[in-house]
Amino acid sequence: MLKISKLVKRYGNGDPVLKDLDLTVESESIVAIIGASGAGKSTLLRCINRLVEPTAGKIDLNGVDLTALRGAQLRHARRRIGMIFQGFNLVDRLTVMENVQSGRLGYIPLWRAVMRRYPKQDIRRAYELMERVGIAHYANKRADALSGGERQRVGVVRALMQEPEILLADEPTASLDPKTSEQIMELLRSLSREFSLPVLINIHNVAEAKTYADRIVGMRYGRIIFDAEPDALDAAAMDEIYAGTPAEERAEAGAAETLQAQTA
Repeated sequence: MLKISKLVKRYGNGDPVLKDLDLTVESESIVAIIGASGAGKSTLLRCINRLVEPTAGKIDLNGVDLTALRGAQLRHARRRIGMIFQGFNLVDRLTVMENVQSGRLGYIPLWRAVMRRYPKQDIRRAYELMERVGIAHYANKRADALSGGERQRVGVVRALMQEPEILLADEPTASLDPKTSEQIMELLRSLSREFSLPVLINIHNVAEAKTYADRIVGMRYGRIIFDAEPDALDAAAMDEIYAGTPAEERAEAGAAETLQAQTA
């Protein structure tokens, strides 16, 4: 379980990007975070895995306060936090297998990674997971030869190779076409159930959030202003979350019908 208490993130002397934020994510659930650009969604995810240092507050993952960790303890904790990126973050010149094995870098000696001498059990596990997501036949193919959906599946397997206690996904479908986006969201939902994994997704597409998430969290100006099941996300809630947002962004987020009603 992930439990965030009174989380604050401030850059310099400016206003906080995250303001006393509280959030709990249970196991085997998908929580979608929505909100306009600048709401603090990506900062929240990056505070959890300490890619961004929180200014104050506590982030507890299964009894471990991540904000209190330093050095080797922090590196060990990060191994159990899988991250799926919008831009895939693959090494294009490496094969799918090599990219997938990068998820084991926190577990194996550096010389094994440099020499590409991966343990047999890691290779076996990689093939199992690649088969599970439908990319095992690309194991020896370079990453830059894959489509966007295939590249994102590599990113998902890489995260699973970490044996994570939670998956964080930062706009995982933003670079994909609609059909592929649905496939990736369905994959994340099924993997959450299969591995009893909590999945926290920063997502701009509200329609996808309502279809695939168990719970939706709406953010505005660094605060959570909505937290409920997808069916509760009505026009009034959307209006509150996206109030003052440019029309283009509201429409892209799936709020076009609200905007149209306002201007009618």
